[in-house]
Amino acid sequence: MPATCLERPRERLLARGPAALTDAELIAVWLSTGTTRASAIEIAQTMVSEFSGLSGVVNAPVDALARVHGVGPARAAQLRAGVEIARRAVHEALVRGDALSSPEAVRAYLRHVLAARPVEVFVGLFLDSQHRLVAAEELFQGTLAQTSVYPREVVKAALAYNAAAVIFAHNHPSGAAEPSRADELLTQSLKAALALVDIRTLDHFVVAGAEVISFAERGLL
Repeated sequence: MPATCLERPRERLLARGPAALTDAELIAVWLSTGTTRASAIEIAQTMVSEFSGLSGVVNAPVDALARVHGVGPARAAQLRAGVEIARRAVHEALVRGDALSSPEAVRAYLRHVLAARPVEVFVGLFLDSQHRLVAAEELFQGTLAQTSVYPREVVKAALAYNAAAVIFAHNHPSGAAEPSRADELLTQSLKAALALVDIRTLDHFVVAGAEVISFAERGLL
């Protein structure tokens, strides 16, 4: 199918912005052209289906992307580079700004880091006294359903970074973003342990796909 099949999504993107396009259409614009066997939009639809959605596509290994007909190693590498550019951009926004006054930047970063992880991962965002990001570290990794988090290790990490405050986050691979009672108890335990060394716990986010829930906004801190 000729490359002109892309004109409509590309024109709509230019006229109305990228939010007006479907996931497959965005990928098709990135692909630019198809092959003699499939159009760019057909290749994109195959990718979305094979990797279970856009987050699956952008987090898929390069070799898995390259095996899709019409993608190949070069386009797979370009996609991974684009994803890394986006991750670094939101990371830079946190480094330069106040994490508390940029909640959407925090959410965007956490979606990039956690949304597509197949197992539960617990991360800490360590902040200075101005609430600027000093470091982001993956502290613990578990199974599909749970991970074990040790307050002593979290305190050690916070002191190593000379952090004044911490934001925690973990993902729910099940897709249910609602915090569990165990999540609430862990947060209180971490908050108490960090308070002993005068480090504030500012928030704890739960990430499930595109949804990100804040403990602070729920009044759970």
